[in-house]
Amino acid sequence: MNDTAATSASSEWRPDRLERLEELAREAEPVRVAVVHPVDVPSLTGAMESQNRGLIEAILVGPEAKIRQVAEEAGIEIGATRIVEADTPELAAGRAVELAITGKADGLMKGALKTHVLMHEVISEKAMRTGRRISHIFAVDVASYARLLFVSDAAINIRPDLGTLRDITANAIDLAHALGIQRPKVALLSASENINEKIESTIFAAAICKMADRGTISGADVDGPLAMDLAISPRAAAIKGIKSDVAGQADILIVPDLVSGNILVKDLDYLANAETAGIVMGATVPIALTSRADTVAQRCASAALVCLVAAARKAGGQING
Repeated sequence: MNDTAATSASSEWRPDRLERLEELAREAEPVRVAVVHPVDVPSLTGAMESQNRGLIEAILVGPEAKIRQVAEEAGIEIGATRIVEADTPELAAGRAVELAITGKADGLMKGALKTHVLMHEVISEKAMRTGRRISHIFAVDVASYARLLFVSDAAINIRPDLGTLRDITANAIDLAHALGIQRPKVALLSASENINEKIESTIFAAAICKMADRGTISGADVDGPLAMDLAISPRAAAIKGIKSDVAGQADILIVPDLVSGNILVKDLDYLANAETAGIVMGATVPIALTSRADTVAQRCASAALVCLVAAARKAGGQING
């Protein structure tokens, strides 16, 4: 039996791909999402399509005249959707954060502005902080792998120290829980399954596993260090004699640093035809962090992630972001 056949038997995600996220999100009530500076066609289309699909109740934060101009020129129907005036990207980010702080928005969604502009407002506002570092998580659907993969952190934390890596891991577990994965399998990636004092990521991985053993990190099966093949291939794990609840069937891949994570996700995207969605966790509200190259489907999937996390928080789940 090849790896694909071995994993497909237990999959609840095939063949729905990221559309399954939308199905789950539509089972909850739409959440109020402040869409920050949606002044181009992709971002405005993504926001309104997410609303039309019953995922979010959009609040458009940006220059109203520009938003209406884009909508008219592109034939995007915005109807009675609320618009909060903000002339610049910086003002839009600040006002969106204010909506979140005051309980008028359950989540944020990045529009046509640079990531650092939005995240600066989020990080600098004390009322947006929790006890954890914020981190980004990609939900990645690869046709040849039966499970929906979560990859973190490939967008925010450049070279996480041990404490940050702990928070990255906990945030990813929270996201999996919000999607109904009760006990996700977490692989802490490195170049080898052996602890090597010259490779810091192997030491950090071992420390995170001990935290899981002692209950500092909970709600998941955690193993590492694991090389990529051991994390996702039952055959590779069997050949190398690695026996664990995670090896060969990981749900969550925790990468050592942003560079390796970014390369991994883009490899899967461009070489394996993967579909991706992205979310930021660890703040008081979840944040859909879209890319300029994202399709409407990807933007809607990211909105669905925000909806599911916000719904879990409202239901009293232990979700920090």
